Amino acid sequence: MSDRAPAGQFIDAAIGLLRRLRDEEADSIAAAGTLLADTVADGGRLFAFGAGHSSLAAQDLVYRAGGLALMNLLAVPGVVGVDVMPAPLGSALERVDGLASAVLDSSPLRAGDALLIISLSGRNALPVEMAMNARALGVKVIGVTSVAYASETKSRHASGTYLKDHCDLILDSKIAVGDAELTHDDIPAPFAPASTVVTSALLQAVMATTATTLADRGIEPPLLRSGNVDGGHDWNARVMEQYRDRIFYRH
Repeated sequence: MSDRAPAGQFIDAAIGLLRRLRDEEADSIAAAGTLLADTVADGGRLFAFGAGHSSLAAQDLVYRAGGLALMNLLAVPGVVGVDVMPAPLGSALERVDGLASAVLDSSPLRAGDALLIISLSGRNALPVEMAMNARALGVKVIGVTSVAYASETKSRHASGTYLKDHCDLILDSKIAVGDAELTHDDIPAPFAPASTVVTSALLQAVMATTATTLADRGIEPPLLRSGNVDGGHDWNARVMEQYRDRIFYRH
């Protein structure tokens, strides 16, 4: 570790990753935003899924001030965060074959919808099967992952494939394998993960692209406002009523 304070080092590392996304993923971000705008314009619904800490970035898109009202969370019980006890059970469930099929069979997903699947490693059975089965249903799939894992780790799916192999579009978060930005001579393990802040920023860049793409087509994007500003609740009630058949988190 350098002489600079670790807080500054971490923030610099996160900024460096964000700059890489801006410069290297611009075309993919634009394509993803266009795909979601197409889905909204064509009457489709939007869903986001992530397991473990990847679920944080998915949850950040749902029922979000400044976000698209049509984004729904595709939740898998036991894997949406560390609230499940014991916490390692969530990690184990990501490796269970067939779980994705059961989730999709009981979900409202249908042909013409779009699904964001967020998985840092993209190597576990759950995100791989989720992508495979969703596409078989006619759902457009955007994978958000670190492509580096596919060349530096072994797939945990029977096919030997990764999330990136089963998507219509891929957004590469650029996170290094292991998700830790800092090291220290006296600390035996690397530390300071950046995947949450980077992945959330990447997805919000996609949402911004979606909103402006819709507006450029003359379609008012179905955005939510903060409930903590005057008029916010009334605005949100109007949007939710207008799109009630495409919003599932209010039922």
